[in-house]
Amino acid sequence: MLKLFAILIPLASFANSAFAVDVTMKKELEKLDPSERMEQACDAEAMKRIGTEKTGFKPDKVIAYTFGDPAMNQDSMNAPGAVFRSKGDWYHLSYICVTGPQHIHVRDLSYQIGDKVPRDSWQQHYLYD
Repeated sequence: MLKLFAILIPLASFANSAFAVDVTMKKELEKLDPSERMEQACDAEAMKRIGTEKTGFKPDKVIAYTFGDPAMNQDSMNAPGAVFRSKGDWYHLSYICVTGPQHIHVRDLSYQIGDKVPRDSWQQHYLYD
């Protein structure tokens, strides 16, 4: 689990720039097993798109599994129970992501932003400030 968090922090910094996978990010993703790699690449792409598509949000974190485990397929995942944090609040998120065979490059992503997660349920779902 610590390894996962060590990877998440650098990935978050890349999500604010265009999602052209640079050498550093690719090396970090390659250290993960394929399913974690796909999840991290998709989370980073969701964060980037939400932040750049005039949604009004400034996401700094996406978690794919907060309200349910993502359904993983060979080169895609469906994360209907995801969340993202923006400006100190958490919001429900559902996304479908398609990657290349190495799970580094995101080929397609569609997402739906849901309601704000009430602060009194954060602890129950391991969400934080």
